[in-house]
Amino acid sequence: MRKKLNNDNDIIEVSLKTDSVTESPYKAKGKVWVEKNGEVYMGWGRVELLEQIDKLGSIAAAARKMGMGYRNAWLEVEEMNRLAPKPLVIKMLGGAGGGQAILTAEGQKIINEYKELRARFLEFLERFG
Repeated sequence: MRKKLNNDNDIIEVSLKTDSVTESPYKAKGKVWVEKNGEVYMGWGRVELLEQIDKLGSIAAAARKMGMGYRNAWLEVEEMNRLAPKPLVIKMLGGAGGGQAILTAEGQKIINEYKELRARFLEFLERFG
């Protein structure tokens, strides 16, 4: 079974206000993801993968850093590129030194847009808090 990129890090949580002085036991929680034709296009785990690829210049290195297998990371990149209007990551086959991966301008744009969407969702949850 392949490791999913969804994990507890992508859950946004806000404590809800109560009349009590102590911390409220009630929490508003949610996750933000973007779908295209019913398929998950972007979520927090994929954003983290794209950022690691940008930082490390390699899908294999990004996968190691995130604790996932290269094949699963490669499949995630393939799926994102397939669903995106333009490629998010350009892959270059490697020789003895290994391959290289470059985050495109479109990839950076999608990261920024997703983070803005996530911030707006957090603001929405905080209205209840």
